[in-house]
Amino acid sequence: MQLFYSEKLDNEVFTFNESESKHIVKVLRHNKGDIIQVTDGCGHMYNAQILIADPVECRASLKNSIPTADKRNYYLHIAIAPTKNNERIEFFVEKAVELGIDEISPLICEHSERKRININRLEKIAVSAMKQSFKSTLTKINEPISFREFINTDFVGKKLIAYIQRDSANTDFALNYSKNENALILVGPEGDFSKEEIEMAKRNNFRLVSLGKSRLRTETAGITACCWVYYINQ
Repeated sequence: MQLFYSEKLDNEVFTFNESESKHIVKVLRHNKGDIIQVTDGCGHMYNAQILIADPVECRASLKNSIPTADKRNYYLHIAIAPTKNNERIEFFVEKAVELGIDEISPLICEHSERKRININRLEKIAVSAMKQSFKSTLTKINEPISFREFINTDFVGKKLIAYIQRDSANTDFALNYSKNENALILVGPEGDFSKEEIEMAKRNNFRLVSLGKSRLRTETAGITACCWVYYINQ
């Protein structure tokens, strides 16, 4: 079963963008009268019937809403440093969306090796992962922001920073996060957070948490954080 995306579902009759239209008509060979599933990325999913099978402007009409399975009782926001290799941060976005994440912020840290990122590409990856995993809510991808700016972000919920502190026994993730809690998690660059950034995080009520005994790559740490939150909420 395929899921399609259109951000404009305000009216009963709507038109897919060119990319989605081509996928529906040219790739999947859908015709006039076919029933397909569509989401607006805002938590709603519908059955829709194709009215005009045009590969540039495929038009359809909404028939009825259908139940969604990705509703969550928590909000997950991960601020993660872009990796030197673009493919690794793209992999993180794809897998995080599949697991379930509400918001991603590229975080520019003192030790960051990459400070520019193609947000449009990450958004396309997020849309593709949303459709592939049959989710009704599109993850928000923010513009890159410096650590100093981001650390003052208002957030209602647990604020955690993934950092290995070998002299502390109270950093286990499960001891610092509980089911149904909103979570804002910081994940650092390949060179890790600086000591100054750690102190800034502490002053802004972020708790240090460990993601395990292994030393993880940035993208693996981000996915592991998603997995911890996903697992605890099952």
